[in-house]
Amino acid sequence: MAEIVIDKDTRHGKPIIKGTRITVDEVLGMLENGMTYEDIKKEYGLKKEEVLAVIKYASSRVRGEEVHEIPA
Repeated sequence: MAEIVIDKDTRHGKPIIKGTRITVDEVLGMLENGMTYEDIKKEYGLKKEEVLAVIKYASSRVRGEEVHEIPA
């Protein structure tokens, strides 16, 4: 199972895929820009489970987030 880890000595403490130096935000950017799992695998050597771990991590960070309207 792929893991997302934070190590203050790697990539300035940004969350990365364990065993790589690829950050969560980099993978999300790849997906946002239209790359597929196959594109990412070919270009960066990541497995589908690693890409899914990134999505799961990002989802967990916003789950339960509260949104409040700011009066004008």
